[in-house]
Amino acid sequence: MLSWAIRREVFYVEAEKIRAEFDANAGLDDPRQIERALVRGETKYGEYTHPDPYIVPYRPGGSMYARNPPFPQDIHIHLDFGREGGH
Repeated sequence: MLSWAIRREVFYVEAEKIRAEFDANAGLDDPRQIERALVRGETKYGEYTHPDPYIVPYRPGGSMYARNPPFPQDIHIHLDFGREGGH
């Protein structure tokens, strides 16, 4: 759901509806009914998945992820490179 709506207030309304469906099926004990409910739930999950989901830019998969990774700790930057002779 968060791949469609990044605003939490929209997400919470839909999440409550989905939670109500889970609670309605919590008492199922017939394996066939459980299987049908599971298939319906997985189908609905697929419908909620965005084909081009919103990804926070600095998270894995985002446009800025690892764009400028930090230098390893063992690399030293010499700011006076080329001026060793005092020129």
